[in-house]
Amino acid sequence: MSLVRWNMNHGRPDMQNTRLDELADTFEMLGEWEERYRYLIDLGRRLPPLTDAEHSEANKVRGCMSQVWLVGDRSSDAPPKLKFRGDSDAHIVKGLIAVLLALYSERSPREILDTDIGEAFTKLGLEGHITMNRRNGFYSMVEKIREMAAAEID
Repeated sequence: MSLVRWNMNHGRPDMQNTRLDELADTFEMLGEWEERYRYLIDLGRRLPPLTDAEHSEANKVRGCMSQVWLVGDRSSDAPPKLKFRGDSDAHIVKGLIAVLLALYSERSPREILDTDIGEAFTKLGLEGHITMNRRNGFYSMVEKIREMAAAEID
C-alpha cells in the first residue's frame, strides 16, 4: 500500500513526491547498483514504442550523446495535464526516460515547472552512478519537458 503525502500548499496529495518515493524505495530495495541498472533497463523496455513519424527532428532532444525523442500530449482536463512518451537507442537512457515519465507525466504544466528534479536525481542516487555525459543528457531531457510545459502556460 502506497502512502500519499499531502502537499500543505494545495491541500491535495503530492503525487510527484509519492512517485519519487516509490522509485527511491525500489532502488533501495534492489541494493547494488548492478541490480538498479538492470531495473532501469527493464523500465525502459516497458515504454510504449513511438511511431516512425514521432522519431522526428522536432521531437529529438539536443544535448544527449544517445538518440532521444520525447513527445508530449495535452489532455482535455481542466487544468490540462501533459502526458509524455519517449524513446532512445540506448538501454540505460530509455530507463532514465521511464524515470522522468513517471515523475512528470499526467501532471499540469505548472506542476511540471514546479518539480525539483535535482531532488529526484539526488534521492535516487543517480549523481554518483551515471556518467557525466548521461547526466547532461538527463538534464537535456528535463529541459525539453520543461519547455513543453512552459509552452502550454504561455
